[in-house]
Amino acid sequence: MLANMAMSLLQHRVIRTTDAKAKALRPVVDRLISTAKKGTLASKRQVARTVHVKDVFKKLYTDIVPQFTERDSGFTRVVKLGVRRGDGAMMSVVELLTEKPAERSDKKGKKGKKTTKASPVKRAKKTAKKTTKAK
Repeated sequence: MLANMAMSLLQHRVIRTTDAKAKALRPVVDRLISTAKKGTLASKRQVARTVHVKDVFKKLYTDIVPQFTERDSGFTRVVKLGVRRGDGAMMSVVELLTEKPAERSDKKGKKGKKTTKASPVKRAKKTAKKTTKAK
């Protein structure tokens, strides 16, 4: 389960999950990125044990690892959102501390479509506030 969650986090850069799973996921992803930063064949094979999808593996080495060359550790952030409405479980957002993809613009200088949606953290905080106000 943690391997699948780690691949989802590397693919989407932000995931929403329960607090317990988020706390368990953080060291797994941090260890994956620090191992990938070594760049040796042995480290690539070690990362490939956990990351099974080729596209995510390529994205890790081409997009994510180069952004963490200056940083030694602390590649992820866990932000608590509040409780889930159905069962009362504490929810959190796990996100990579990478730069957001740049927006594309038209030739006329107008902003084009964004490459990413609105920040999932902000959206999740808004929904958490609405559910706590409703109670």
